[in-house]
Amino acid sequence: MRLLAGIALSIFSMSLAAQDNIPSVDEFIEEQAQQHNLDKAQLKQWLTSAKVNDDVLEAIQRPWEAKPWYQYYPIFLTEKRLKAGLKFWKKHEATLQKAEQKYGVPAQIIVAIIGVETFYGNYMGKYSVLDSLYTLGFHYPPRAKFFRSELGEFFQLASEEGWDINSAKGSYAGAMGYGQFISSSYRYYAVDFDGDGERNLLTNPVDAIGSVANYFAKHKWQAGQPVAQPLSDDGNWSTVASEGMKPNTSRKELVDKGFDLPNHEAVSPETNVRVFEFETEESAEYWLGYDNFYVITRYNHSPLYAMAVYQFSEQLRNARQ
Repeated sequence: MRLLAGIALSIFSMSLAAQDNIPSVDEFIEEQAQQHNLDKAQLKQWLTSAKVNDDVLEAIQRPWEAKPWYQYYPIFLTEKRLKAGLKFWKKHEATLQKAEQKYGVPAQIIVAIIGVETFYGNYMGKYSVLDSLYTLGFHYPPRAKFFRSELGEFFQLASEEGWDINSAKGSYAGAMGYGQFISSSYRYYAVDFDGDGERNLLTNPVDAIGSVANYFAKHKWQAGQPVAQPLSDDGNWSTVASEGMKPNTSRKELVDKGFDLPNHEAVSPETNVRVFEFETEESAEYWLGYDNFYVITRYNHSPLYAMAVYQFSEQLRNARQ
């Protein structure tokens, strides 16, 4: 059955490739060489060694974020992950304090991200990054353009950092290290937080902590501002809940429509918010998301992900008190 599934996926990819105008490997090499001054012979050597991975094609079509909330959150909000997170926080407390002071991002958010992404470095991915990006960039038309761009970023990253490109491992989507940075994020947001002259997110948790904090700061995390608040069960929230991630109304506009909002000392009537609906087994629960909630979705473009990270961060914070 696995072989048949792989064949079916390969046929699917081949049949749609022409529709997406996927360039040839030679065209891609020429483009990368011209735009980024990379050596053509080196690019050809790297791409010649790349292989199509049918497991990658299968994995990208069944992401966890496709699950309803009531099936999604139990994956991450576990006692085992909480204990591991508290242990990680204790071990790296000084580094987390330094990151919070420099970037304004709370320690619990940084710890939650690394815990959700890789269980503190225990599950950083088994796939060849080269094979994953090659497979998705040339054999997955729905997002081929994006992954070809990431493949180009990966080549530049490998050249800049002096990596053995065939040894890099990551997720099926090519994300790497403690915080699962894709290649473009690694190039633009990774920092050398311990000052050893290397930006190492693959084996160095100190650099990973600083880089996650830097990522959030660059995406306009607002220190001291809320992330999300639960809404009452008796409001007709479904009439104002909407898909999307960025705040799309103000607290005042919701109040003017007759909605009762929870108080928060750091916000004003003009603060922008969005009402989110999360599916439960029998109905739905509703949350008020702020700009900082939107910032979390810049890490992974899913309200489910952002809510899991936020709730886990609150578990960590409460357990530390």
